[in-house]
Amino acid sequence: MDKIGKLSFTTAAYLRDFKGDIPLTTLGNYLLHAATQHAESRGFGYEDMVDKQTAWVLSKMAIELFEPLNQPEPLQILTWIESVQRFTTTRCFEITDSQGKQLGYARSIWAAINMETRRPVLLDDEKLAPYLHNRPCPIENPQKIMAAETDSTPHTQIHVLYSDLDINRHLNSIKYIEHTLDLFPLEVLENKHISRFEIAYHSEGRYGMELEVYLKQIDDKKQVVSF
Repeated sequence: MDKIGKLSFTTAAYLRDFKGDIPLTTLGNYLLHAATQHAESRGFGYEDMVDKQTAWVLSKMAIELFEPLNQPEPLQILTWIESVQRFTTTRCFEITDSQGKQLGYARSIWAAINMETRRPVLLDDEKLAPYLHNRPCPIENPQKIMAAETDSTPHTQIHVLYSDLDINRHLNSIKYIEHTLDLFPLEVLENKHISRFEIAYHSEGRYGMELEVYLKQIDDKKQVVSF
């Protein structure tokens, strides 16, 4: 089986934002779907992990977009495994339009956890190694993100509810992106293009939690959000 997965996505109007673009949240779901399909069809997806009482969790992700995603349909996403370590694996994505024009890339770091203890488990590198590929992914790895000031007044608070949860019963990774984007005024999102988005997950948001959200402006082009 080919080491590289390729999926096409057609985005209905109700999934686009107020500018008609594919929003970062929808793109994030496409990336996760592509990763899931790639893993499941090669024997290390959700069903295979559940049999071992383990689950994949997203640890870090960086997305770089060269331009807004408003090109002709469909959107194409290629995905492959770049490396495998003891506890984590790096998965890359290439995003193109229907003509193969490169629109952006993404890098993601995944770990496997025990579903009962919620602790990381060793990866089966012998099972994953046959699917490693050295296809170029010309963006930086997700970096260590400096936390926003948490000794100041929170920018806002969110309450983790049913609609925030995923199949692992924690705050869905894309919901973090959604809550982050909701912090910015509409005119900012209307006049600026997100060229790079990074996110790192350090602990699980659980049902019923009240999370304080902090926002720090680094410069004209960079902001940091902490939950």
